[in-house]
Amino acid sequence: MGRVALRFIGLLLMFTALAVPLLRAPARSVESLVHRWAPPPSEFLDLNGQLVHYRDEGPRGDALPIVLVHGTSASLHTWEGWVRALRGQRRVITFDLPAFGLTGPFAGAYAGRPYTGPEYARFVLDLLDRLGVQRFAIGGNSLGGEVAWQVAAAAPARVDRLVLVDAAGYAFQSQSVPIGFQVARLGGVDTLAEWFLPRAMVASSVQNVYGDPARVTDALVDRYFEMSLREGNRRALVERMREAGKPKDEARIATLKLPTLVLWGGRDRLIPPANAARFGKDIAGSRVVMFEALGHVPHEEDPAATVVPVKAFLGIAP
Repeated sequence: MGRVALRFIGLLLMFTALAVPLLRAPARSVESLVHRWAPPPSEFLDLNGQLVHYRDEGPRGDALPIVLVHGTSASLHTWEGWVRALRGQRRVITFDLPAFGLTGPFAGAYAGRPYTGPEYARFVLDLLDRLGVQRFAIGGNSLGGEVAWQVAAAAPARVDRLVLVDAAGYAFQSQSVPIGFQVARLGGVDTLAEWFLPRAMVASSVQNVYGDPARVTDALVDRYFEMSLREGNRRALVERMREAGKPKDEARIATLKLPTLVLWGGRDRLIPPANAARFGKDIAGSRVVMFEALGHVPHEEDPAATVVPVKAFLGIAP
């Protein structure tokens, strides 16, 4: 082997030795994340052996609380802008779904269950039973949107209104998929992912789902990055992504008979804006609102603009 080749191999080994510690991102305990990411009004409860991070804000006497469900790899924090706008007049309940945020993977009575829309819907109904909420309005983004309409389909007598934000439900072809999701879809990476997670990959993934990547701040990336480090979340994401590509029972969408508001980002490259019209067509009497400059998480990217039609839909004063 020539000197040039040996030198190249030596440099490669040296680079690897330097890079691996920088990319190493071991799992973090829930306790180590609580101080920064779960200050009041955050609370935790034990739901059949499952630790749940949630927030219950606004007037407790509200007869029709608003329940908001986040999407894949997000957390209850994604709704903070909407909650600030709504909690003065309405009770608003947000929480971290199992596999994400501070709630972590399915555990207790839920251990071993697949991370699918129907299973999440059952979990949400169990949580609302524990909180004593019988009738409510529900909204969700992406995976959370699917969970929201699955809840409405499973318990129609309990759901008064539905808000779908760039919701999953129909088959679709993505124009662009965040690199974090692409990696999670690769077989055999779950063990490796437990130890390595470049922060730059998280930043790229968040920028990918924004209509304007310039809106993504360091603080926002910190949140997504640290939530992904919660012990068990990365392995659970791999399991979730295995389920994400499987066929969904989209025929159930057309069975929904309740007031529905469909919001969508016109620059959504993950779930195409054309799917907004499909929801609008299949759910009789629904209204579709498009935000042309926003991406896959319009409620997070511009909460002030996107909450306006929500308040009107819910009968809340501007």
